[in-house]
Amino acid sequence: MALFSCNFFSEALGLTTSMTVILPQTTRAQIGMDTLSGGSKHPTLYLLHGLSDDHTIWLRRTSIERYVAPLGLAVVMPAVHRSFYTDMAYGGKYWTFVSEELPALARSFFPLSDRREDNYVAGLSMGGYGAFKLGLSCPNRFAAAASLSGVADVAGGKTRFPQDFEAIFGSEPVEGSRHDLFALASGLPGSSQASPQLFQCCGTEDFLYRENLRLRDHLKELQLPVTYEEEPGSHEWGYWDRKIQRVLEWLPLPAREAGV
Repeated sequence: MALFSCNFFSEALGLTTSMTVILPQTTRAQIGMDTLSGGSKHPTLYLLHGLSDDHTIWLRRTSIERYVAPLGLAVVMPAVHRSFYTDMAYGGKYWTFVSEELPALARSFFPLSDRREDNYVAGLSMGGYGAFKLGLSCPNRFAAAASLSGVADVAGGKTRFPQDFEAIFGSEPVEGSRHDLFALASGLPGSSQASPQLFQCCGTEDFLYRENLRLRDHLKELQLPVTYEEEPGSHEWGYWDRKIQRVLEWLPLPAREAGV
């Protein structure tokens, strides 16, 4: 595998920002790595960080590079700060950045596929919210979206992080808006036929567990294609390290879908 630390200018944000990228590399002599590179344009996982972290955290807390090596899967990990993947009321246009500019720039820099069936998004906590927001808002671009211990009910964040909430959403009502995962799921045209595959998990001791249950039930009521898993666990990296491996097993990779 090849690892890139990429600094670049964002027109959407008006500043220089960063992403970390893992690319498949077929090797014969690398010790301890089972690697695969399956073509000129790589299937891609956009992997999103949580509220208190940055684009380096998945590499620092998990073995994500080793986990994706045998899959021929590229991984793009952008920095979005404490933005909730949103065009902030008092801050940067991080939704425009992550939903429009980032994929276009990443594909201009690296050999990444633009086919829907080759693109996936996953994240933890705030990043789990961002992953489902991307999957439900842009279902024509992503074949799958995975939320690990995700913030399922973002409107509830007003009491958990009031200063961030004001900077992100201002006075705009969140419930029922384009920021609300429940509303986004309800608004999918054609319901399950239009949705990406969804994976949702949360530890039973996590402070976000109850709201994840409510979102799970909502998705099932809409008959959306959701795989839900729970097990003992809290809001911590031991849990997320295990579950990102499960997400990678679950992803509908083209070779896997073709039975190769």
